Amino acid sequence: MGLSPARARRVLIVEDNPDNRLALHTLLELWGYAVDEAPDGAQAIQLHLQHRPEIALIDIGLPGISGYDVAKRIRSAPGGQPFLVALTGYGRTDDRRKALEAGFDAHLVKPVDPDELERLLATAPAPAPVAQSGT
Repeated sequence: MGLSPARARRVLIVEDNPDNRLALHTLLELWGYAVDEAPDGAQAIQLHLQHRPEIALIDIGLPGISGYDVAKRIRSAPGGQPFLVALTGYGRTDDRRKALEAGFDAHLVKPVDPDELERLLATAPAPAPVAQSGT
C-alpha cells in the first residue's frame, strides 16, 4: 500500500451495515482521509450538501433511498461534483451499467480488495466544478 493522499481529502461513506461502515471508516482514516459517514441515503444527501466531500463511497442497497438515487441527487446538486464509487454486492454486468447510468464513476463489488480501493481513491480526480448558468 502506501498510496495515501498528499493532503487529507474528504470522503463520505454511505453504508447501512454498521460493521462495514466502521471498517471502511477506520481504513480510510489510516490512509489519511477525512471521513464522514451516513447509514442511509437521506443522511448521505444532507452530509454531501454540508461537507462537499471529494469522494463518496456509496452502497447501492440502502434503506429508503437507493444508492442509485443518492448518486443521481448528488449529481443534480449545485456545487462541485465528487468522485462517486458504488460499493455493492451487486456485481453483474447490468448492475455496473446501472451504476454508471446513475452517475457513478466506478463500481466495486463487496468484499472490496483494500489494495484496489486504495489505488482507486489515490487516483480519483478532484471534484469537477459545475457550470454556473448565466456565466
